[in-house]
Amino acid sequence: MKHGVVVAGLVIGLAAAGIATAQSKAPAQAYAPGLGEIMALQQMRHTKLWLAGSVANWPLASYELSELREGFEDAAKFHASHDGVKVAEMIASLTPAPLDAVGKAIEKKNGPAFATAFDGLSAACNTCHKAAQKGFIRIMRPRGSAYPNQDFRPASK
Repeated sequence: MKHGVVVAGLVIGLAAAGIATAQSKAPAQAYAPGLGEIMALQQMRHTKLWLAGSVANWPLASYELSELREGFEDAAKFHASHDGVKVAEMIASLTPAPLDAVGKAIEKKNGPAFATAFDGLSAACNTCHKAAQKGFIRIMRPRGSAYPNQDFRPASK
């Protein structure tokens, strides 16, 4: 009888170890941000881009533009399609030209060209929102700063 209990215990222990090993080998579920989360960050970056460019803080504007590009890449990567909308295709067709125009204005440190290009970027965002049946989301120039703890003016040398 003792021998049967020991064998049963050994079998149960090996089975438990096998289950634990199988569970530890299961691939971890990677976190993928929702499209709304990505777009909320895009809106923040869009705002900060304007706030920096409008006061000629070109290094910060360049940084925010880079972050916007990265955010669009993430949206396309994680949400190629969303609610039947081909997000990746729209991003690929609507954003490169306006992002490039903003980039050129930043490189030239040209305020009026930046404002025009920024408005073009905002229009591209709104075109995408309308096409995605989300026309109630309208992007525009910020009317003020939502970031009272950040100084958007260029750093003094």
